[in-house]
Amino acid sequence: MTDQPTQPIKKRTFSGIQPTGNLHIGNYLGALKNWVDEQEKYDNIFCIVDLHAITVPQDPQELYRHVREVAMLYLACGISLEHCAVFVQSHISAHSELAWLLNCVTPMGWLERMTQFKDKSAKQESVGTGLFDYPVLMAADIILYDAHYVPVGEDQKQHVELTRDIVLRFNNLYGETFVVPEVLIPKAGARVMGLDDPTSKMSKSSDKVGHSLRLLDPPNVLKKSIMRATTDSLNNVAFDRENQPGVTNLLGIYQAITRRSEEDILNEFTGKGYGHLKKTVAEAVIATLEPIQQRYYDMAKDPATIDQILKENADRIRPIAEHRLLAAQQNLGLRK
Repeated sequence: MTDQPTQPIKKRTFSGIQPTGNLHIGNYLGALKNWVDEQEKYDNIFCIVDLHAITVPQDPQELYRHVREVAMLYLACGISLEHCAVFVQSHISAHSELAWLLNCVTPMGWLERMTQFKDKSAKQESVGTGLFDYPVLMAADIILYDAHYVPVGEDQKQHVELTRDIVLRFNNLYGETFVVPEVLIPKAGARVMGLDDPTSKMSKSSDKVGHSLRLLDPPNVLKKSIMRATTDSLNNVAFDRENQPGVTNLLGIYQAITRRSEEDILNEFTGKGYGHLKKTVAEAVIATLEPIQQRYYDMAKDPATIDQILKENADRIRPIAEHRLLAAQQNLGLRK
C-alpha cells in the first residue's frame, strides 16, 4: 500500500452544486453563504458536480458555460482558495471509478426509496440509469476525500444518510476503508421556496418569471420579483409556514441574510404591511448580491485564469482521491 497523504489537522468538509440552470438566492443562503462563513473552521473541498448534471439531458455548450459560471460564483461569493479547493467533478476520474465499486455493494432497494428519484422520475416518461444511480455517485464524491462533514440543504439529507449506509456496509464487508460522514444543515435559509409558489422549492431550472432570485439578476429585476411575490390576504407578518408560506419564505430569506432571531425580525415588522416587508427584503437582497456580482463580472473578463484555477485545484487534491480509490480496490482484491 502506498503511504497515505498527511491527514488534515482540521476536519474536512465536502459539498457541491450542479452546473445546471442559474444559481439563485436559495443556493447562496442554503449553501454558499454558509460555506463561506464556516470555511476557516474546516479543510474544505467544493465541487462543481457536472457528472450529476448529465443524469438528465444537457446542451453541451451550455453545460460547459455553466461549469465556469458556477466556479466564478463560488469565488465571487467569498470562497477562499487558501481554505478551500474548488474543482470540477469530471476532472478527477476516481469519482466515476469508485461509484462503480460502490454500486456493487449497494442494494437496489436502497435507491428505490430515494424521494428525489421518485419525484423526478414521476415527471418524465423515461429516465436514465444515471438518475437512479445518482446517490451512489454522490456517495463516491463524499468518501473519496475522507470528508467528516457534508454541508447540504435539508433536501439532500437523505442522500448523506444513504452515503453513511453504503460506507458502513462496505467497511463491514471489506474492512475499514472509508470515513463515515455526518450531515451539516444550516439553521437558517436551508430551504428557500419559489416566490411564485411558496409551497415548492426554488429551482435553478425554472424559467418562470418571478419564480427565483438569480444571483446575477440586476437590482431592478430582483426588486420586481420580490414585490410580486405570492403572499396572502391576512396582512399579518408571521413565521407560519403552514398558513402563510409566502410571508414565511420572505421572512426566512431576510433572516438568513441578516442572521437575526425570529423575535427580533417580527418586532421590526410589527404593525407594518406586506409592502413594507417586501421592500425591506428587496433592499437586503440587492445589497447582498451587488458586491458578488461585481466580483463575478471582474473575473469573467479573464476566463483563462478560471480554467487554470480549476486545473490546479484538481491536480492538488487528485492524490487524496486516488489514494482512497486504491485502498478500496485493494480491500476488494482488485489490486495487490
